[in-house]
Parts: sequence; C-alpha cells; structure tokens
Amino acid sequence: MTTTPQPEFQGQTPQDPVDRPDPLAAPHEPSAAPQSHEQVPPPPPASEQPAYQQAGYQQPSYQQPGPAYPAQATAYGQQVLDPAQQRQWGMLSHLIPLIAMVLSAGLLGFVGSLIIYVMYKDRGAFVRQHAANSLNIQIMTGIVLLISFPLMLVLVGFVTYFIALAIAFVLHIIGALRANEGQQWNPPLTPSFVK
Repeated sequence: MTTTPQPEFQGQTPQDPVDRPDPLAAPHEPSAAPQSHEQVPPPPPASEQPAYQQAGYQQPSYQQPGPAYPAQATAYGQQVLDPAQQRQWGMLSHLIPLIAMVLSAGLLGFVGSLIIYVMYKDRGAFVRQHAANSLNIQIMTGIVLLISFPLMLVLVGFVTYFIALAIAFVLHIIGALRANEGQQWNPPLTPSFVK
C-alpha cells in the first residue's frame, strides 16, 4: 500500500484553521483603533496653583497697597482726618461740651472737651486747635466755678457762677461757628492752658 505524501504547510499546521471569511458571519467591519482620550493638560506647578489647591500649605493673603492719600499715619496708627472731617470734629469739640455743660449745670462740660481732645488731638492741626480751645474754655470755666462755690456763702458766688457759664456758652457757640466755617480761632479771655 502506498502512502500519498502530505502536502507541507508553510507556517501552519494541519490543525490550524484556515483564515477564510465565513460566508454566514455578519459582514466584518475593520476594527477601529482604540479611542484615545483627550489629552488632559498637566496641572500647573505648585507655585501657580491657588492656595486652596495646594496640600499642606496656605499662602498668606497679601493686599496690594492702596492709593497714596495725603493723610499720613500718626504714631498710634490713626490717619489724619481730611479737612471736612476736621471741620466737623472741630465744631463738635465745642458743641458736645456745650450740651454737657447745659445739662449738668456746668459740671460735665470739661469731660466732653477732654475726651474729644484726647481722641482727636493727633488727627489734624485744625481739629487739635479747636479741641484745645474748647478744653481751655472749660478749664477757665471750671476755675471760676470752683472760686464761686465758697463765694456763694456771701451770695456773690451765684453771680460769678452764672457769668462763668454764660461766657463759656457764648465762647463755645462762636467756636463751633468758626470751626464749621474752617477758620482758626483763639477764644478771648481764655489763657492757653492746652495747646
């Protein structure tokens, strides 16, 4: 019995299926290349990231310096008032002690003048002068009132007490009007105890 020589397959063994299209299979579409996702840009360097995105580090918030104002800071960090505010507080440095003096029969006007002088003496030359004038009026009035108390025993003190309050009232009114107009003013009959 003779055997027929088996054909030699190049690159395939007899058991390997032949790469032929199957007529019953659905038409085969060429496989699309795997879709590549859009490239995400790398995150910016840590120095360019906002403070809330940086782990473990919080940048201090720096404020840009504001516009340069003519007002300059004083020794206590307060700024000099602008002219309108200086006129306003110069006027109030006379009106507040005047009201306090009227409501307390002349006894609390000094407190109002002293508080305004201490609070605003470094906030501008204009408001300082009017606050000092108001305080000087109250110091002079207080001296006359202290002298008037013992003189009340001989009835003269009632007259001097009333005259001192009337003069202080008039001087405070004049000072408030001058301050409202933006004018420098030194009260008459009043020594400069405070400058």
